Amino acid sequence: MEIPDLFRLQGRLIVMGTDTASFSFCLCADDFALSPGVSRGILEALAAGRLSAASVMTTRPSWPRGARELRPFKAKADIGLHLNLTLGSPLGDMPAFAASGRLPEIRQLLKAARKKELPGAEIGREISRQLDRFYAHFGTAPAFVDGHQHVQILPQIRTELFACLEQRGLCGKIWVRTSSDRFTAILRRGAGVVKALGVAWLGRGFAREAAARGFPANDGFAGFSAFDPGQDYAAEFDRFLRAPGRRHLIMCHPGYCDEELVAADPVTLSRERELSFLLSPAFTNMLDRKGARLARLSDAPP
Repeated sequence: MEIPDLFRLQGRLIVMGTDTASFSFCLCADDFALSPGVSRGILEALAAGRLSAASVMTTRPSWPRGARELRPFKAKADIGLHLNLTLGSPLGDMPAFAASGRLPEIRQLLKAARKKELPGAEIGREISRQLDRFYAHFGTAPAFVDGHQHVQILPQIRTELFACLEQRGLCGKIWVRTSSDRFTAILRRGAGVVKALGVAWLGRGFAREAAARGFPANDGFAGFSAFDPGQDYAAEFDRFLRAPGRRHLIMCHPGYCDEELVAADPVTLSRERELSFLLSPAFTNMLDRKGARLARLSDAPP
């Protein structure tokens, strides 16, 4: 059975000759190039066939080398841009948005977004720079765009993102991630409910606007985690597979903890916990029990 077929019939089908209800989903590892250790873990998961997408941070110093290591997986997984407006430094001057030379924390960004005080032109230029750096080192356009800490869904930022993608002639050629899902699906999963509902509210209308401008999006979104290395990630992942959408997407954050990661991001040892589960037989056994299969959203009908 071809991968695109798995997305038909509202993300579900009955496999001929069995009574198993099956569905497909995209499993996307975020934060490639955040640090060498994170990239190494994602590459291992890709090589093992445990991911169908990865999104990269082109603002990070390890991206050029990471791009070379990622190229062999271009035909096997969707490789996208993880738009970064909250971690480290931008690729160019942003006197209003990043006056200190450092990108603002997510709380500052959300506060400015609520007041509609984000400097749109500056953000648009930074989006363009991050796309340029993707092209420069990976050699092609990204298969999709999402955002670190879900910044792509914010109204002023989404406007600049769609405009930039349109200017580059990418309408109908790439997909974008919506970080929202139906409230009923979020409640049925019972995973990271408060955060998932908050992000869904912030991202209201994003998928509809993207579709109107020629960019398909996922339908169904899960993966909100407490990032607690002491929790049972397998149990969390089991919940992510509940109530799948027609084009379901689960985000994950596998990787190895290294000094660069510790200096840059609070999510550290939980990445090793996620990677360990994805590489284990427990992961494939869970998918078999659920009738779930990995697939690329770029192969799926809109």
